[in-house]
Amino acid sequence: MSIKTSGLHHVTAIGGDPQRNADFYTRALGLRLVKTTVNFDDPGTYHLYYGDQSGKPGSLMTFFPWKDAPKGRHGTGQATTTSFSVPEASLGWWKAHLAESGIETSQIRNSDGEETLTFLDPDGLKLALVAHPQGDPRDPWDTKLVPAEHAIRGLHSVTLSVSKEDATAGMLTDGLGLAFQHQESNRLRFSAGEGGPGALVDVLVTPDAPRGLVAAGTVHHVAWRAPDERTQAAWRDELIDDGVNVTSILDRQYFRSIYFREPGGTLLEVATDEPGFAIDEPLLELGRALKLPPWLEPKREDIEAMLPKLDLPSENNPDAR
Repeated sequence: MSIKTSGLHHVTAIGGDPQRNADFYTRALGLRLVKTTVNFDDPGTYHLYYGDQSGKPGSLMTFFPWKDAPKGRHGTGQATTTSFSVPEASLGWWKAHLAESGIETSQIRNSDGEETLTFLDPDGLKLALVAHPQGDPRDPWDTKLVPAEHAIRGLHSVTLSVSKEDATAGMLTDGLGLAFQHQESNRLRFSAGEGGPGALVDVLVTPDAPRGLVAAGTVHHVAWRAPDERTQAAWRDELIDDGVNVTSILDRQYFRSIYFREPGGTLLEVATDEPGFAIDEPLLELGRALKLPPWLEPKREDIEAMLPKLDLPSENNPDAR
C-alpha cells in the first residue's frame, strides 16, 4: 500500500441501557459526549460519541446502545480490549476512583514499560487504562469528577484476538500501512506512523479460544484515520486492487467511511478526519441535542418517539466543570 494511516480514529461498541452507558463514560471515565445522534442504518437506536473536548480523531469511543440487547461473547474474530491513554502517575488515582463506582480492576506491566489497569464497563466490555512511559501530549477533557492531571488523553490501542496471525498481520502492514514492532509470547504489536498512544494495535493469538459473538459488551468495529476524502478514495481503490471486499464510501455526517474485514474476522473502517463534530452545533454545546443527518430530519418526530429518554450528565456542560 502506498497510503498509510496515522493512527486510530475511533472504536465503536455495542452497549446496553443508553442512560447507564452515558453515565459511565461521562462520569466514571470523564469523557465528553460530543455527539448524540442515531445509528444511520437503524434510526431507532442512539449512536453516542465520547471523546475529548471537540471529539478529535483518536480520542473517540462510540456506542450503539440497545436497552435489551443480548450479551455478546468475547473471542477470536473481534477486538477484545479497548485501551485509553492516561498520565503515567495516575493509575493509583484511577484505581481508587473506579472502586468508588464499584468497578474492580487489575494492574499489570508489560515489556514496553507500560502500566495498565484493566476492568469491564457495565455491559462487560473489556477496557484498559495505559500509562505510557513516554507520556501523551494530547489535551484531556477536564471535569470535577476526573481532573485534567489524571484524565484520559485519548485512545491508546486496541487488541485484536485471532486464531492465526499471519493473514491479519498482512492486512495490518499491507492494507493499513502499520509497522510490526515486536512480539511478546502470543501478542504481536504493530504501530502507525511514529507509534505511541493512539497509534497502536496488538494482535493476540489464541487458537483454542471460541469465536467471538458481536452483541452487548463487545466491539463492533475499529476505525483508522484518513486525512481527507481524496486519500480515502485512493485507499479504497488500492484495497480493491488487492482483492479486498470494501464497501462504497458512506456519509457518516461527521466523517466519511469505508468498511472491510481483516482476514481474522474483525470489522475495520477507514474514516476521514474531516469535517468533524462542530458542523451542526457549536463546540460548547456538543452532545446536548439529538442531531440527525439531513436525510433523516423529516422523520425526526417518529425517531424521537422511538428513542428512550436520555438525561445528559452535567459534567458534559463546559459551564458546569
